[in-house]
Amino acid sequence: MYRLAERRKHVSLVVLCSALLLFVGVGLCAAAYVFIPSKPTPSQAKKTVQKPYAVEVTSNALFFGNAYFSRYINDHAMASPLKYAYPFSRLSEFHRENYDAWMTGLECPTVAGFQQTSAEEDATLSFNCNPEYLPEMAKWFNVVTLANNHTDNRGVEGFTETKKHLDENHIQYFGHYDPRELTDICDIIALPATIQTSDKKTQKGSLPVAMCGYHWFIRMAQPDSLAVMKNYSQYMPVLAFPHGGTEYKTNADEIKTTLYRSMIDNGADVVLGDHPHVVQPSESYNGHPIFYSIGNFIFDQQVAPEMTRSAGINIRFDVKGVDKMQLAQWLALGKTCNAYHDDCLDRIQKLGLKKLPYTYTFDIVGTDDLGYITKPASAHVQQGILDRLNWSQTKTQLQLPYTAL
Repeated sequence: MYRLAERRKHVSLVVLCSALLLFVGVGLCAAAYVFIPSKPTPSQAKKTVQKPYAVEVTSNALFFGNAYFSRYINDHAMASPLKYAYPFSRLSEFHRENYDAWMTGLECPTVAGFQQTSAEEDATLSFNCNPEYLPEMAKWFNVVTLANNHTDNRGVEGFTETKKHLDENHIQYFGHYDPRELTDICDIIALPATIQTSDKKTQKGSLPVAMCGYHWFIRMAQPDSLAVMKNYSQYMPVLAFPHGGTEYKTNADEIKTTLYRSMIDNGADVVLGDHPHVVQPSESYNGHPIFYSIGNFIFDQQVAPEMTRSAGINIRFDVKGVDKMQLAQWLALGKTCNAYHDDCLDRIQKLGLKKLPYTYTFDIVGTDDLGYITKPASAHVQQGILDRLNWSQTKTQLQLPYTAL
């Protein structure tokens, strides 16, 4: 009996100890579960990874003088196996792949079915360009100005049709032949750009900028039309494209100088003029660049070398070191601000966006359309363009945020 009782006592102690150890073990496991961090699941880990965001945006843009595809340009094109691609057949020599955007002035309406001989067009100076050129043009150009003295040559209906064909070919446009049409002077353009992201990669995007066209060949630009630029300049870059002055004159007169300087006073960052069909000097006004005339880009005027050369204005727009949310909002707008007279400005105002701290870098690319085909200027012609622009002096007088290469 004694041994049986001892054995039972021993078994009870074993059971008690086992139960105690089990309780302690469970407690330790529970504590470990509570206090030792668990390994995140794949979905949890994914949430902690920050997506790449834009840190810098650059638009390397090239702005050319007037383009026109009728009269003797059209004669050469139709005689060439290239047909409608002919006027653009040597533009690859400007290395389009190095630029985000190209822009020119379209100095003709594009009405389908209208025909006249080159002699008739020469006699009347009433222009029309075949819209068949526009698909080829769209391979090179993102935007055109319509503010000149020839876009009304086919009347109001022709102007409307021109805009329709540009829309069909996804070419943005701005400006009006009548400077009294204040709502048509400026439009927000989605300027193609290159985005550098936080993971050191690049992608394509767009930034909203304002482009304003002023045709003053017959009527002077009035104060109310110049003031339109102020609506945009507090939010974004503004580029003014005036079309006027005396044809074939190689210097800007006082009327023109006063007018173009007032464009800077009214909010333009830079002024790029055309219409005289020759290159005129540039200047720095309050640190801003003004190009009084950049000449013909694609044109059939072959009478003198002055008419066959032009200055392409290369502007590099840079934005960096800004709040990533603000930059993201501007880039999101850039995707949708590519329609004529859209509500882009209203959306910018409602979002309360601030103007980004742009820097602008300028360079000159000489062009030559001698022989009815546009190509890069030779070294000799390039130097003549730089001399006429007085560029060596102008670029030293620019003030930040405007600089020159």
